[in-house]
Amino acid sequence: MTVTSKQNTAQDQYLEGELSFESALENYLNPDFGDLEEGSIVKGEVVRVDGDYVLVDVNFKSEGQIPFSEFAAPSGEINVKVGDKMDVFVVRKNEQEGSIILSYEKAKRLQVFDQLENVLEQSGICKGRIVRRIKGGYTVDLDGIEAFLPGSHVDLRPVPDMDALVNQEFEFRVLKINRRRSNVIVSRRVLLEEDRDFKRQDLLTTMAEGQMVKGRVKNITEYGVFVDLGGLDGLLHITDMSWKRIRHPKELVSLGQELELRVLSFDRGNNKVSLGLKQLVEDPWQDITGKFPINATLKGKITNLVDYGAFVELEPGVEGLVHISEMSWTRKLRHPSQMVHAGDEVEVVVLGVDPSKKRISLGMKQIKENPWEVVAVKYPEETILEGTIKNITEFGMFIGIEDGIDGLIHVSDISWTKKIRHPSEMFQVGDVVQAKVLTVDQENEKFTLGIKQLHEDPWGYVPDKYPVGSAVNGTITNITDFGLFVEVQEGIEGLVHVSEISSKKIKSPAELYKEGESIEAKVIHVSAEERRLGLSIKQLKEESEKPAAKKSLKDFHSAGPDGGQTLGDILKQKFEEGKENSENNAAEADRKED
Repeated sequence: MTVTSKQNTAQDQYLEGELSFESALENYLNPDFGDLEEGSIVKGEVVRVDGDYVLVDVNFKSEGQIPFSEFAAPSGEINVKVGDKMDVFVVRKNEQEGSIILSYEKAKRLQVFDQLENVLEQSGICKGRIVRRIKGGYTVDLDGIEAFLPGSHVDLRPVPDMDALVNQEFEFRVLKINRRRSNVIVSRRVLLEEDRDFKRQDLLTTMAEGQMVKGRVKNITEYGVFVDLGGLDGLLHITDMSWKRIRHPKELVSLGQELELRVLSFDRGNNKVSLGLKQLVEDPWQDITGKFPINATLKGKITNLVDYGAFVELEPGVEGLVHISEMSWTRKLRHPSQMVHAGDEVEVVVLGVDPSKKRISLGMKQIKENPWEVVAVKYPEETILEGTIKNITEFGMFIGIEDGIDGLIHVSDISWTKKIRHPSEMFQVGDVVQAKVLTVDQENEKFTLGIKQLHEDPWGYVPDKYPVGSAVNGTITNITDFGLFVEVQEGIEGLVHVSEISSKKIKSPAELYKEGESIEAKVIHVSAEERRLGLSIKQLKEESEKPAAKKSLKDFHSAGPDGGQTLGDILKQKFEEGKENSENNAAEADRKED
């Protein structure tokens, strides 16, 4: 037989004279377990902490044993001492051996389940700590009982960082309990919904337009911010966040931030609230024309660059636009970043103010004197100047005049007489040239020059030098299908049309002449305005042949019928010559029409 503490107590009582021998022997041989039932919970007191067990007095003749492990903390410490009172669960009793096996954990677990069932029946609230994430949700510690918190019941909206909730304590509503499987399901969302509905009803009865409210930022979008007002969400639109321009609400607020706002409108039927943040301060656009009059010179900071210009903050909440065309008098900018960057301090001039649209037009180039006005005064038309060739194109050359201002010499204004296909035939970049100012167009910012205007136009005296009917000598410079180009002096060319080459019909002028060959021709047309000089070899030849024809006719008359050539022969010859001239004149008429 195993000797128990209760049996030892019987011995002590006998020795101390408290019991008779017969009574002490009865208690020793048959220790009394009373009404102690397996599966019940009883109160006890720790009497010994030793070995592998903790001995607990449950007010019966035998003390119960509880394994040390039930009191061991995660750190390894034993959280129990002699004298501690607690509820214990009777696991098993052995009347023959006089032993009792108890459990502290089971007693606590059963009591927690009883409490949770009571919470479930009364729709009460329990507290717990989220201990870890699991598939589909979390595990929650409810005073020793592990419960399941589904992911959909964590919050009113999806949680962006689910790991952030681990090791945090919250209140929960018990949804379901299964003692047999030791399953408990809890919800936090249910409590949040109840709290939201309660606060919403309170807000609906008190909210009014113009009222000041406090809320927490719960969601940020491109067009605005949703703010939890405590049971009711309100929208803070991006246009109502600041008097100045912002590209995204994240520039001003962050998730979870507490804000004080003004109610702009409230739709009680649809529970929609519009909020304003900028309305908490005075509108800086009031009396804007008085603050920033036209032509006023101001300083500001570049806040944003766009393809068409730069926004400049003149004061908090007030921005103006410097259009790209108002940044420089002389530079042709493709993008504002070629001149300024965000954050730069700049000096600007007010060009226009539109209070209704809250727009201010600014200019940067107006800070400096317009160089085109300087150029117009410094270089009036007919002025002769000297400059360096900065660029050569197919249509002309650009000459540097003043800083940022170039003058254009068009290819047609390089020479009076030379046919120039490309300016690079005569000039190179870097050459210094003289030119005459032809036009200065301030409005369109155009400055044109001419080189040929430095000299008199040789075509001006061509009509006097080469009048119609005069004979000229020249050199063939070019042969085409329609005629010969003949240079009568340097830079002055005349055209002998194919119809004016010969009285006889020819297929191509190249059959009779070669380039570089010298010829003599008659001037049949001259125009200084059209820069044309018409020549004729045929007519000059005919004029030279007329005296010979007259002499032949005289010889015929003097010779008489026996002279060999009859009058009919002479008339036939003249008819053939007239017919050929008609054909040539028709060809000349067709050429002019073409």
